[in-house]
Formats: sequence, C-alpha cells, structure tokens
Amino acid sequence: MSAPIFIDPVQDGAADPTVIRNEDTGEWWMFYTNRRAHLGGPGWGWICGSPIGIAISSDGVEWMYAGTVEGLDLPGDDGLNTHWAPEVIRAEGEYHMYLTYYAGAPDSFEGVYRTITHFTSPDLRTWTRQSVLPLQEPNVIDACVARLPSGAWRMWYKDEERGSSTWSAISPDLYDWKMEGIVIPGSPDAPPHEGPNVFTLGGHHWLITDEWRGLAVYRSADMERWERQGLILSEPGTDPMDRSFARHADVVVTGDQAALFYFTHPEWDEAAKPIPETGQERRTVIHVAKLWVEDGHLRADRDVAPFPLTEAA
Repeated sequence: MSAPIFIDPVQDGAADPTVIRNEDTGEWWMFYTNRRAHLGGPGWGWICGSPIGIAISSDGVEWMYAGTVEGLDLPGDDGLNTHWAPEVIRAEGEYHMYLTYYAGAPDSFEGVYRTITHFTSPDLRTWTRQSVLPLQEPNVIDACVARLPSGAWRMWYKDEERGSSTWSAISPDLYDWKMEGIVIPGSPDAPPHEGPNVFTLGGHHWLITDEWRGLAVYRSADMERWERQGLILSEPGTDPMDRSFARHADVVVTGDQAALFYFTHPEWDEAAKPIPETGQERRTVIHVAKLWVEDGHLRADRDVAPFPLTEAA
C-alpha cells in the first residue's frame, strides 16, 4: 500500500512537506507548499502565489487540513505572494521557520528574486519575521537545518543559479548566518537537484536530495564530508497515485527507523511514458515511506500503510 496520506482539499497541490511535533499539544503538524494545481494557462503561475498549508495529526496516520499560515508576507507586498518549501524546527523553546519567499505570483521566473527568510513562533500558529538570510544572490531556495556535533547549526539549501547545487551556511544561534560554500555540485557525478534534507539514523548522518528521478542518498560520519550511495524511491509504488518518482522529502526519526514524507504527481507515470496534458497533471499529493539502515546503507519502502509516529529521538 502506498496511497496518499494527505490531499489538500482546497488547492489540490500539497508539496514539499515538513513535519514537526507540537510540544504543547503532542500533535504532529505538517507544513507544505500549497500549489495552485487547478490554475489554468501556460507558464509557471500554478506553482507561484502559493501559501503554506497546514495539516495536523494526532498520530501521524490520519491528517486533517488546518488552513494556511498567515502573516508571512513582507509589509507592502499586496496581493498574492509566493511561499515555498518551509523548514520548521524547534530549538531553545521556540519554533523556527526558514522559508523561500518572493513577492507576487508570476508565470515566468525571469527577473524573480528568490530568498530564504527566517520566522519564529511560540506556538506554530503565530509567526514573526526575523530576517532575510545573507546568502549568495540571486536565487536560493529549499532550506534544511540541523544541529552539528559541535553545537552549531548548519543550513543546507539549493542554489538555482549555480547548477542547481547544494550549498551550506552556519550559525551559532539560528539568527546570525554565515555562508560556507558548495556541498554537492550539480555535475555529472551529482546531477542537478533540490530539496536537501539532513537527519541522523542508525549511527550515521544522512543527506538526501531530489534529483527528479528519485531521492539521492549521501552518508557522513561528521556532517562535513558526504559519500554518495545512490537513489531510493526511484521505482514506482503499487498505489495508482504513487506511480511517479518520490519528490522533495522530509524525515522524522522515530528510534531505529524513520518516516519519510514525500510528494508525487499522481497523474504522472514518469518511468513508463511522457507526462500527459490532461488538465490534472499539476496535482500533487503527500505520501509516507519507511526508512531504516541496513549494513550501513539507507533503505526505504514506499509500499507501506501509514504508521504511527512516536516522539522523535
């Protein structure tokens, strides 16, 4: 079984999920890019003008739509604005969101300046803008943040202008960031990619990226040097809505295994035939897969029933 665990009931375009436990309620909250999947017309307008959607679950199995995040727009940016790929973590008693943001809802990316913006919240509902991160220009997206063994914080993110590669920045406190440099190039050895995600499981640190043909896997002993292992979730699942490659994932570690939340285009059977123009091909839905480590390799199974989450280790 690999049926979707969540379908956005308004826009039908849930993508780029991130999942975090609400420390006050014990619930699991999913934040996601809420693409406008039913928007017609040419161009990229359907993935712009997107709010951040919220879904909530008591156990990680049954998810209910809970609206969208308010208050993320820069004052003066009237009308629809674009919000992509939220990264939400908790540290020092507050929640932090790192979000790709730009003004407007254009149908072309020409001249569009994409940034990663930092917000904080006491409760996952009310968010306060802190700053735009001082990263390279002009277009950086898809932040992921994890704590290093040294106690500092590192952010991995995509640089769209430099080969769709992964770069990093470092911070002592999640507020002040300094750019470091390239981590994974967009090259023949590591094809162009997006959506980096870093987690620790089975005694190793892992970095996964979305190569639009499955998720690339890298392993590290120190979060500094990364060794490529190959692809996971590059083969279609058994459910009719899980026949395309797994895309832009987030991982919740629960003891000796983990839940990997990813999205698919359910109308696409990418491995078998060209993408059809049916009017439904822009839809996206959220799935979950099970992760574990076996003989030093990351393994994944997408053909599983949704399973309860325990508090992240």
